[in-house]
Amino acid sequence: MAKGSFAWFEKRRKTEALNLAQEQMTKALDTTTLLHKAVQSASEGKIAEAKSFLEKLSKEEEEVDNLRRSVFKELTNVAVSVEFREDLMHLVKRLDVMADFVKDSARSVMVLLETTVPNEIWDINVKVAEALVQSATTLRSSIEKLGTDPAKARELAKKVNDIEEIIDKNYLEIKKLFIKYAHKVDPGTLLILDNLAEFMEQAADTCADTADYIAVLASEG
Repeated sequence: MAKGSFAWFEKRRKTEALNLAQEQMTKALDTTTLLHKAVQSASEGKIAEAKSFLEKLSKEEEEVDNLRRSVFKELTNVAVSVEFREDLMHLVKRLDVMADFVKDSARSVMVLLETTVPNEIWDINVKVAEALVQSATTLRSSIEKLGTDPAKARELAKKVNDIEEIIDKNYLEIKKLFIKYAHKVDPGTLLILDNLAEFMEQAADTCADTADYIAVLASEG
């Protein structure tokens, strides 16, 4: 995902805190792309490739954590309003939580690489991971429009929620597949698959929650 301009930030005086916040948000949202690539590779039996993507994701998520701490530290000295400081901290924290869920999803995929998963279950997980990328990409666009086009920011925020509904439907389909394959997949594998489904669904929920917050900020703007 290319790094773009967050006009909402550009309206304020350039500071290290705002630069760090933009970088943190970009990296947090980019973790979804690495997760999708890992799940896709796993579904195709490309174990080494999947592990490579998962290792990159782990490093990226560590950077997200470090950047979050740096942002909070810098915000104690930045010359912005209290309201903007709180809004920025909320966004940074929400996207940090989203990246945490993506990291947890990645850990589940790493374990699943050591076992056998039915193709049908892998395929629907690929769909969910792909939709999660769409959600993150749309959320980023919504944030970018905050300072220049509040109406578009709200429109994109709504789209994030629409994508989250699609993910919810696929989440239910995954649960149904657990029943279908209960006699063919060992309980341990099913448990990890359930964890993967839960973590990706929670990541999508966090994106939707963040989009709701963006819609509020856009309305206030």
